[in-house]
Amino acid sequence: MPTVSVGRDLLFAAIGRSYTQEEFEELCFRFGIELDDVTTEKAIIRKEKHLEEEADEDEEVIYKIEVPANRYDLLCLEGLAQALRIFNEQEDTPRYTLANISKESMHKMHVKPETSMIRPFIVCAVLRDMTFDEAIYDSFIDLQEKLHQNICRRRSLVAIGTHDLDTLEGPFTYEALPPTAINFVPLKQTKNFRADDLMEFYKSDLKLRKYVPIIEKSPVYPILYDRNRTVLSLPPIINSAHSAITLKTKNVFIECTATDLTKANIVLNTMVTMFSTLCKKKFEIEPVEVIYPDGRSCIYPEISLYNMEVSLSYINKCIGVSLETEEVISLLNRMQLHAEQSASGDKSSLTISVPPTRSDVLHPCDVMEDVAIAYGYNNIPKSKPASLQPLTLNEFSDLIRGEIAMSGFTEVLTWILCSYKENFAMLKREDDKSTAVVIGNPRSTDFEVVRTSLMPGLLKIVGHNKDHPKPIKIFEVGDVSLLDDSKDVGARNHRYLAALYCGANSGFELIHGLVDRMMEVVGAPFVSVGDDTGYYIKCSDNPEFLTGRQAHIIYKGKKIGTFGIVHPEVLENFDIPDPCSLVEVNMESFL
Repeated sequence: MPTVSVGRDLLFAAIGRSYTQEEFEELCFRFGIELDDVTTEKAIIRKEKHLEEEADEDEEVIYKIEVPANRYDLLCLEGLAQALRIFNEQEDTPRYTLANISKESMHKMHVKPETSMIRPFIVCAVLRDMTFDEAIYDSFIDLQEKLHQNICRRRSLVAIGTHDLDTLEGPFTYEALPPTAINFVPLKQTKNFRADDLMEFYKSDLKLRKYVPIIEKSPVYPILYDRNRTVLSLPPIINSAHSAITLKTKNVFIECTATDLTKANIVLNTMVTMFSTLCKKKFEIEPVEVIYPDGRSCIYPEISLYNMEVSLSYINKCIGVSLETEEVISLLNRMQLHAEQSASGDKSSLTISVPPTRSDVLHPCDVMEDVAIAYGYNNIPKSKPASLQPLTLNEFSDLIRGEIAMSGFTEVLTWILCSYKENFAMLKREDDKSTAVVIGNPRSTDFEVVRTSLMPGLLKIVGHNKDHPKPIKIFEVGDVSLLDDSKDVGARNHRYLAALYCGANSGFELIHGLVDRMMEVVGAPFVSVGDDTGYYIKCSDNPEFLTGRQAHIIYKGKKIGTFGIVHPEVLENFDIPDPCSLVEVNMESFL
């Protein structure tokens, strides 16, 4: 979840009233956000530099507020304050409008065909007669950075460029040229760089080097020019120093280049709606015409209201309340959603107008959620459906957890995804290609496959806690996934139990005793080999266990698990210096 850092006094001034910390925490809770931390700017610096200086009484208090990941309008002080004012019914939801200018008078952005090779989309807008001060300027830049890290996916989907329009002359062109054909002075630099040299230069920059790979290997780089061939920006890397925004800037030109047009529109709408409140004509945005190579033209930004029909009965049923139409309309207005009774005259249906600030509202369930937030979750009566019954497997799992815990073992919870190496090679197992579900596009080597055993997770925990006092006795009850062609998704989950003992000795007798206790609890008697009325143990030869110190658990004629002393090579792979014994059982076999 994104965290927004805002000055407490600036925020309270923007909201229009002051709060105690407890009152503000309560307001955040009711609105669906959270006051995550209270600090000061100097305290943050001291923490980063590991200084032990005492705090000053006059240090500005900083509120770190956690907001939902899909509420892009809350990523800056201006949007946060506006949303809270509307929630407190201090003002109505603003109506955003496009400046009434002719198409001929609009600034134009001409898109060249070569841009389709790298970043095919661009959307633009102009904010006129803005008034910047230092706090507003910092918030303006900070919002861009938060959007870049969030919806823009580190500029890979969308890159935002903001420019002082008075330093430029339209019409503008969006082109894609070989890096050797691009020369300009980048932001915060005084030297003229060729684009390929600039890529090398920024590879050592702590902030910008992570964006270099996005376009580095492309034969052409995206570039924006004005009428005089003055460079605006080289997206998604850096803007030009020529059009840099300062505290004296009055007219701001905003462009968003993208590989995803929908996200580009959301980003542009967020930027212009949040800061149009600072324009001389509040909530008015000047449109820009984007002309594509095929002659098609579009006017941006697209800030028209989006309407949807939502059933009142759907809202009441999902929340579990009985609200009248007028009350629901009032609650939705507090959440920036304009609502009114359906034009068809149906009293059980509402027409919801979604403003450009609420790109997160896509479905009636989103409207229902906003009604619940404004109504107050603590005000919703608690109820339990009469037909709700826990699954037998979950009930059984809970009972087994209790029994294992009473035997002195501590429950742990590990990731269901693990690395390919941990699931196979580190356990001395071979992959037969018919067992593990392999992730097609893993984000890292730590999450390459869905685990086929609970064993790697328990061993990793011991490896990371090897300095913990011995013995270590842990267990886990969780799902593993195995390939299964009979299922429509090609795999099936299985509920497993695994317990591990690590100490000065192997603890094999403790694990064996735990097996006997577990079988006693489920009512399975110990029987002679070949008897299908209970359970017995049988020698096994699994590579992850020590030869001659391991056994299969046979229950009603079927192998349901294995226990034994973990092989020294496996322990070495997980950096565990002490001997361990482990049992792993398929719990579904008992049902």
